[in-house]
Amino acid sequence: MYRPGAATTTRGGLPTDSGDSVVTLDQVPRWSDAEYRNLYENEDPAFQNSHFPDPLASVSEGSSSGNGMVSRFPVDYEINSKLYLWRGNPWNLEVDAVVNSTNENLDEAHGSPGLHAAAGPGLAEECATLGGCRTGMAKVTNAYDLPARRVIHTVGPKYAVKYHTAAENALSHCYRSCLELLIENGLQSIAMGCIYTEAKNYPREPAAHVAIRTVRRFLEKQKDKIQAVVFCIETASDTEIYKRLLPLYFPRDKLEEEVAISKLPADVGDENGETVIDERKIRIKPLPNVKKAGPRFSQASADLPAGDIIPVSDVALTRRNSSYLDAYLDPAFMSLIKDPDQRRKERWEKAAQARNSWNFAKMLGYGDLGGPPLSAAEEYSLHSRYLAKANSLNLSEIAEMKIIYRGGVDSKGRPVMVVVGAHFLLRCLDLERFVLYVVKEFEPLIQKPYSIVYFHSAASLQARPDLGWMKRLQQILGRKHQHNLHAIYVLHPTFGLKSAILALQMFVDDVVWKKVIYVDRLLQLFKYVPREQLTIPDFVFQHDLEVNGGKGLIVDPRTKYVYRRP
Repeated sequence: MYRPGAATTTRGGLPTDSGDSVVTLDQVPRWSDAEYRNLYENEDPAFQNSHFPDPLASVSEGSSSGNGMVSRFPVDYEINSKLYLWRGNPWNLEVDAVVNSTNENLDEAHGSPGLHAAAGPGLAEECATLGGCRTGMAKVTNAYDLPARRVIHTVGPKYAVKYHTAAENALSHCYRSCLELLIENGLQSIAMGCIYTEAKNYPREPAAHVAIRTVRRFLEKQKDKIQAVVFCIETASDTEIYKRLLPLYFPRDKLEEEVAISKLPADVGDENGETVIDERKIRIKPLPNVKKAGPRFSQASADLPAGDIIPVSDVALTRRNSSYLDAYLDPAFMSLIKDPDQRRKERWEKAAQARNSWNFAKMLGYGDLGGPPLSAAEEYSLHSRYLAKANSLNLSEIAEMKIIYRGGVDSKGRPVMVVVGAHFLLRCLDLERFVLYVVKEFEPLIQKPYSIVYFHSAASLQARPDLGWMKRLQQILGRKHQHNLHAIYVLHPTFGLKSAILALQMFVDDVVWKKVIYVDRLLQLFKYVPREQLTIPDFVFQHDLEVNGGKGLIVDPRTKYVYRRP
């Protein structure tokens, strides 16, 4: 632990025997200071949106308008005064605690580079007595020769795209555990480096989002118990990321708050900054018919003489033979319990019936829609197989076709997926690989409500896939896609497209395809999805002008922005 009388370390920024200097909080700029105020003023006026990169152009388009939406991270001057951003090693800071990102064994070799050397051998010896640490958790030790009073050790998660939600939540728990230990030990200031590491393949910017929003949510609840949180960054790339993202979660004025509304990701976590998937929440349902069934058991018990005990075997026999237990059985749950052979037989019968039945949709030229419907478990299994295969393949050639790509958010903050019909009809030759790419791209979006924008511009003269293929694609995407899809905005629909969608409503799914909203003009589309949130191909503008005769529109050929005529 740091000793004031030690000859090897002095305070106030003076050099130590290792050549480093001890830095006090007074020497570290607060986030609320003016040093980073001009960060956005020097940027391109379009304010590049890093969360939704433009797939069609090298420069992204964006907007600083909040569109009347309420900020999820409003300005809080008290919280901002507790936040510091400093480039350097955290163990040089004179704070109550510093964070060491390490592995499960708390090994010296896997800890933050230079920390153990600065702290001395005593730190490694104490770590060896802790019995390791689990991923997402934290443990505290003395700081020994460091200027800090304590060292908090935490284990960051390994990152894989398939388990990105689990990695996000584990990383969020790392930061939260460190801050909780800080308070539990009566400490008030902490220096935190980047817990995520290159060795564990965690992408830098997504990890920074998790770190910053977790600290923000924690300070909102515990700001009276914490004096200072210092984000310590050591590389130029991390410095750029934090300077760009901190205003989104810690806006210092109303202008930054307004800009953050349109720049924040759609998913910023729950009240703790942790990603929550509604389907995985534990639902506790009251026991059905308890009031009705309860008196029977009570009455049976009351009829017994005092002191008598019913043998266990008799109780089991009584319960097995009595009908009152039926009241406790949930029919919805019991319906899931079915003999596997019976399930297979029913599935074969449905398939045979579908093959032998009159396929009215096929007669109309819409394709084979006669396949048997899939159960929820079958759809989940199908989706999982496609997702696993998609994550194992390089589908970059499909991405370059620009058939589907991420947009920004709609007017209510829901993420948007853009589909370009003409690109699909002209460029997509391998439908199976395209389906794999669709599953991979849609997976992050379908966890929560989202929207689709479909450009049918200039696509009416091309042959389109039959509706049997569309039905199969919908089954692969699964019921989560059906449940969380808010709307499909179709631009420049034709009579043929409307009739096809009507067939989808009749023969495939009358829920999903009734969410289609037809828009004939770009200006109508912008009412649902702001212009700055969309990357629109040039031919869509041209088609809009040709179809609508340019009425009410002016197109800027340089910026591609559309304005109303005066």
